[in-house]
Amino acid sequence: MHAFIALVLVSLLTAFATGIPSQFVIPTLTTGFGSTLASVALLVGLGAMLGRLVEVSGGAQALADSLINRFGEQRAPLALGITSLIFGFPIFFDAGLVVLLPIVFTVARRLGGGVLRYALPTAGAFSVMHILVPPHPGPVAASGLLDANVGLVLLVGLVIALPTWYLSSYLFGLWAGRRIVLGVPNILSGGEEREPDANPPSPGLVIGLLLLPLVLIFLETGLNTLTSAGVLDGSAGWVNLLRVFGATPVALLITVLVASYVLGTRRGRGGEVVQGLLDSALGPVCAIILITGAGGMFGGVLRASGIGDALADALGDIGLPIVVAAFVISTLLRVAQGSATVALTTAAALVQPAVAAGGYTELQVVAIVLALAAGSVMLSHVNDSGFWLVGRFLEMDVKTTLKTWTVLETLLGLIAFALAAVVFALG
Repeated sequence: MHAFIALVLVSLLTAFATGIPSQFVIPTLTTGFGSTLASVALLVGLGAMLGRLVEVSGGAQALADSLINRFGEQRAPLALGITSLIFGFPIFFDAGLVVLLPIVFTVARRLGGGVLRYALPTAGAFSVMHILVPPHPGPVAASGLLDANVGLVLLVGLVIALPTWYLSSYLFGLWAGRRIVLGVPNILSGGEEREPDANPPSPGLVIGLLLLPLVLIFLETGLNTLTSAGVLDGSAGWVNLLRVFGATPVALLITVLVASYVLGTRRGRGGEVVQGLLDSALGPVCAIILITGAGGMFGGVLRASGIGDALADALGDIGLPIVVAAFVISTLLRVAQGSATVALTTAAALVQPAVAAGGYTELQVVAIVLALAAGSVMLSHVNDSGFWLVGRFLEMDVKTTLKTWTVLETLLGLIAFALAAVVFALG
């Protein structure tokens, strides 16, 4: 059965099976679907447009050639992963992924060996930064609930994130890429691979375009940090206006407009040609958007059904050491309802009384936050919208996505937890 139809059907059946009142079934389905699309559809659509312009202009090839020349062919996956770690500091997982994938696909076409050995280190880098490092919403929310020092969470999170990425994403990505050789998808190029332009844009120009949304998003992040610290007045009109320009969809929209000019109009492509290029980018990603939204629908039904709350009640006092209990509770909530951020914040609220009464050191509280974060990324499967985003962009079936992405995310969580437990013991 097609994944979109299967997810909608299972969401409907689960809603009835878990006792959601009939009058709330459809609103629950559409709310879960719509809330996921609100964050995913704009990012995927605009990101695909940007990727199409970068690919057709020859910019992706130029940047790929530059990376290969600097790092060497054997280190290309490492170069892509390090680039993604830098991009992943202020930019969210899904936005960063759609921006970098055209470069990943171009490198994979150039060097061969299948797409996974390049894509998994890249996607894993965005995931590890999104889960462990402020200013991403999960660790920030957990830090607030447990009264942890956000600056210390940032520092320790980075220390944990780098070896975690290297072991779980880079080394595993190379290993999985050798065993599962997948062709390079054409989903962002609108068809078969094109001949590179005779006069492609410079790698510096392409890097500037890719950095533009990062700078704008970092602007919003910086403003939020300064207003939270009381340095700026959060109600000031100019602050809120700049926040709008730093919102991820607006940042990507601005970048697409700039790219349409510098990679299109300025290089001799007429308005109709640019419009056709942008239009050709949307068709292939419609299935990704709909399937990802349906995955969010399933997760929304599970949350509304009370499965997560029932688990929380059962796990509230399980007699484990606090750092282990935090990881276990976060993991089970993640498996039950799919959302890493929901699992992290819910589990943080559950352990908050124990942390407050435990007399833990500042470093130990930070380790508990990171253990919660590690659990929230475990065992990504069909109720996680990120599972479908990665699987469909790389054109993997469900079985292959479970063997690659699910394993990668689980390794990421286990390694991050082990390192957090060491920090807790040393604290």
